Amino acid sequence: MKKSSAFRGIEACVFDAYGTLFDVAAAARRCADDLGDKSGPLADVWRTKQLQYTWLRSLMGEYADFWKLTGDALDYALAATGMGGNPALRRKLMNLYRDLDAYPDAADTLRALRKAGFKTAILSNGSPDMLRAAAASAGLNRLLDHVLSVHGLRIFKPDPRVYGLATKALKVKPAKVCFVSSNSWDAWAGAHFGFRSVWINRSGAPRENMPGRIAAEARALADLPRLLGI
Repeated sequence: MKKSSAFRGIEACVFDAYGTLFDVAAAARRCADDLGDKSGPLADVWRTKQLQYTWLRSLMGEYADFWKLTGDALDYALAATGMGGNPALRRKLMNLYRDLDAYPDAADTLRALRKAGFKTAILSNGSPDMLRAAAASAGLNRLLDHVLSVHGLRIFKPDPRVYGLATKALKVKPAKVCFVSSNSWDAWAGAHFGFRSVWINRSGAPRENMPGRIAAEARALADLPRLLGI
């Protein structure tokens, strides 16, 4: 298949982790027996607060690693859904978050990209130990050239310095990178940095009104090889 002109010259594919490769709702879903009909609402609030805390702490200059923010967000979500006051449930959810399920098409997509000669990497807000655990648990660690964390910078996406981590590690210019994220704000921020961004829009949400212009929109990771002409 002929490669789209939007992706000519791409040398590396860089992926967001949480929500893109790893299903952030998996931990709550696997606790459905404990959470009942609160499973979905808790997962939604947990994720929303997790992201809000990254942005707020970046603006405040009060960095804490993503594992702490994940726990802080869970505490809020448990309280908001009336499920607080249960330390055993909290421990169970946090342990499950460390070993999140990958989306079903993640491994095959990475495998196809590697076979075609593209460099592959994760670029994530996650702390290094979280990312190592999740990649190993999901069986993706051998399909990635780099697993890059914001932790050394002590600031979160969408700070441009975060996106610069990928170009430095992969030794490529931004325009040579296909950046893949299911988080729309992240896809647009990556595009603004200079990446050719693909937004994985699984829910059919409207496009963002933000600086940057994404190269493509897809409904699943499995669409990526087609976009890249492989």
